[in-house]
Amino acid sequence: TEDYSVRPFFVSIIRILRLMGFYFTTMLPAFYVALQGYHQEMLPTTLLVNMSSGREGTPFPVIIEVFIMGVIFEILREAGIRMPRTVGQAVSIVGALVLGESAVQAGIVGPNIVIVVALTAISGFLTPSLNATISILRTYFLISTAFLGMFGWILSLIAVLIHLNSLRSFGIPYLSPIIPFNEGDMKDGFLRFPLLGIAEPPSLLPKNPSQVKDKRSRNKK
Repeated sequence: TEDYSVRPFFVSIIRILRLMGFYFTTMLPAFYVALQGYHQEMLPTTLLVNMSSGREGTPFPVIIEVFIMGVIFEILREAGIRMPRTVGQAVSIVGALVLGESAVQAGIVGPNIVIVVALTAISGFLTPSLNATISILRTYFLISTAFLGMFGWILSLIAVLIHLNSLRSFGIPYLSPIIPFNEGDMKDGFLRFPLLGIAEPPSLLPKNPSQVKDKRSRNKK
């Protein structure tokens, strides 16, 4: 709701950052697994050498390392939520630092995994209301890339888009105004135009409540 009490330029930047954060928190671990495990040729030589040297001596494959650090982060996040507010944040931050550093020093995981998981966790805080959905999508993409690499990542992304395109909310397509595309409704989509330009409601919304009931009954049939 605060998007409509701030200037359009800053709101548009914040919305782009939220989209980037959602992409990072759901896709980054899977993308890292695909590059590290299947497509090393896509990385610059210097970066590949540094990443390989960072994983030297670690006993587990990269997918197991990502799962270990992901589970540790989820435990710390849940602990921070359940504890009192004044203590929970400190426990989460200190616990993440201590456990991450200890895991690297013990040779259980590489330092690159800690960076990837930390960026994934921080990006998730941009969309806190989608934590459950993000956890499911993150695991889904991880499993797909663990077996098929980048090809599995693309297939899983297509499957998610097909599912989203099939959803309806009160008869309105879930991906509108992108699918079906409506140029006028895009004024309040990825970017936010001035309020005078978006004074009209979205074109797909019914004009009266009876139309909502008619659409829902037709969808059930």
